[in-house]
Amino acid sequence: MKLACALAALTLAATAAGAAPARYRILERIPGPDGGWDFVRLDPGHDRLWMTRGTSVMAIDLASGKVTAGLSPGVRLHDVLPVNDGQELLITAGTANAAVFADATTGATIATAPTGKNPDAAEFDPATGLVLVMDHDGGEVVLIDPREHRAVGQIQIGGGLEVAAVDGKGRAFVNVEDKNQTVVLDIKARKVERRIALPGCDGPTGIAYVARRNWLIASCDGSTDVVDAATGVLIKTLKTGKAADGVAYDPRRELAFVAGREGTLSVISLKGGRPAVVQVLKTEANNRTLAVDPRTGRVYLPVAQLASPGPGQRPAPVAGTFHVLVVGAANAK
Repeated sequence: MKLACALAALTLAATAAGAAPARYRILERIPGPDGGWDFVRLDPGHDRLWMTRGTSVMAIDLASGKVTAGLSPGVRLHDVLPVNDGQELLITAGTANAAVFADATTGATIATAPTGKNPDAAEFDPATGLVLVMDHDGGEVVLIDPREHRAVGQIQIGGGLEVAAVDGKGRAFVNVEDKNQTVVLDIKARKVERRIALPGCDGPTGIAYVARRNWLIASCDGSTDVVDAATGVLIKTLKTGKAADGVAYDPRRELAFVAGREGTLSVISLKGGRPAVVQVLKTEANNRTLAVDPRTGRVYLPVAQLASPGPGQRPAPVAGTFHVLVVGAANAK
C-alpha cells in the first residue's frame, strides 16, 4: 500500500512538472539600423519578421538572420501586414492617410488605397477576405480588399482605435484606447454589434482572440484583461507591464505575452481555463510591441535606448542601440 501511494505521488509530481510552462529567456539580439519602430509581424510561411521603422519597412530572414532595411519608404508608417500569400505587404501610412501595397521582395509600391485619418493597426479577416485598417484619429475601420487593392467599405466606431483581432467567423474585436472598451464588429454587415466595457483597463491597445475558449486578451497600461467574447464578462485581470502596445498569443502552447515599457515580458498561461502570469522576464527598457512564432514559440521584441526629448518632442532612439530581442524557452518542445 505504501509503495502504491509512493508511486502515485511520483506520478502526480511528474505530471505536474510536465505541465509546467517552459521558462523563457533572452536567446539573442539581432541588430538593425538606427531609428524608431512600431508594429512587428511574423510571416511563418516565408520565415520572415517584418516591422515598420517610421520611414521605411525592415525585414529579418529568420533562417539566416539577414536584415533588409529601407524597404517601401514613407512617412509615419505604423503597421506592415503580409497579404496575398505573403507576396505583398499592406503598410499603413499615417501621414498619407493611406494603405500602401508593396512587393514583399523589392518593396516597390504596387497600389495605394485611401483610408481615414492616421491609419494605425491592420488585421486580415479570413472569413471575408478583407483587411481591417483602424484609423486611430478618424474613429472608423476601413475595409480593404487586398486582391483588388481598394477600399470597399467602412464601419464607424468613434474614438482612438487601436489593435483588432478576428474570430475567423466574420467578427472582429477592436480596442478603443480613449474609451476603455472593446467593440465587437459584424464585418459582413458593416456594423457595430456591441460594446464591451473594460472599466479597469486603462488605455487598451493590444488584443488577441483565443479560439479554443472564445476569450479576448486585452493589454492595458499596467494590467491585462481576459474577457469572455460571447458575454463580455471579465474573467480575470492580471498585473502586467506599463505602457504595453500589444499582445502576442501562442495557441499551440496556450501562452500569451505582454511587454512592458519598463523592460518586462509577462508570460500568461491560459491552460486549464485559469489565466495566470507564470513568469515575468526582465528584458530591456522600451520594449512595447512584439510578435510570436507559432512554430517555435519564440517571441520577438524591438527595443532601443531613448534619449531625453526636448520640449514638445518625442524621445528619439540613441544611435547604435536598436535591436530585436529574441526570447525563447530552453526546454520548449
